[in-house]
Amino acid sequence: MLSSKQRACLRSLANSEPPILHAGKNGLSDAMIKQADDALTARELIKGRVLEASPTAPRELAESIAAAVGAEVVQVIGRNFVLYRRHPKEPKIQLPR
Repeated sequence: MLSSKQRACLRSLANSEPPILHAGKNGLSDAMIKQADDALTARELIKGRVLEASPTAPRELAESIAAAVGAEVVQVIGRNFVLYRRHPKEPKIQLPR
């Protein structure tokens, strides 16, 4: 569980990042979950975007992906969302206590 200071730190880091996950008219798929899992392992922090044609709401999609890959939803603003999962062996992001 992230504290408010940790969330604020992660939001500031994600602000300049481009979205790497895009959910379209097909909504959530196994390929998207695999892509999110791989990206979180490599980066720890990813941003995604839910397109207008998606049948799923951004909050629902972000929570579904987070539950599937063991991540936490940092924020959902409009159609964008940010996910975080600490790397088990070599964390790159140092969060405040």
